[in-house]
Amino acid sequence: MSRLELDPTGERFGGLPIWGWKTAPDGLATRDQLRREGLRPACGQQVVGRIRWRSSKARHDGGIREAYLYRRAEAVPIGELTEARARGLEAAMRRRRTCRTCRTERPYYISTRLGECTTCADGLADAA
Repeated sequence: MSRLELDPTGERFGGLPIWGWKTAPDGLATRDQLRREGLRPACGQQVVGRIRWRSSKARHDGGIREAYLYRRAEAVPIGELTEARARGLEAAMRRRRTCRTCRTERPYYISTRLGECTTCADGLADAA
């Protein structure tokens, strides 16, 4: 397993400070933390640091994961879902449920691996 190298001053790894899990200063948050608060990084907002921690999910990276930190004070609210955006999302979901072969809208999302509904993939549509 790789060594978990931290740099709270930012002198060793490209100028960005690196803190361990739950040791970052108050006022800094990851994207996920901002999202839970209804915020997102503002356009052009600079990353001010990183956190590193050990995780079994990151076996290919030596067991170490990393996330960028942003200033909470500079974050902006997440945009509202407008009618046009909602219509676009509904159309996209409808396309994911529509079989390319028989053009039937199904109550489930069509498998991208099969590219068609299970009825067409099994050859049952031709028999009917």
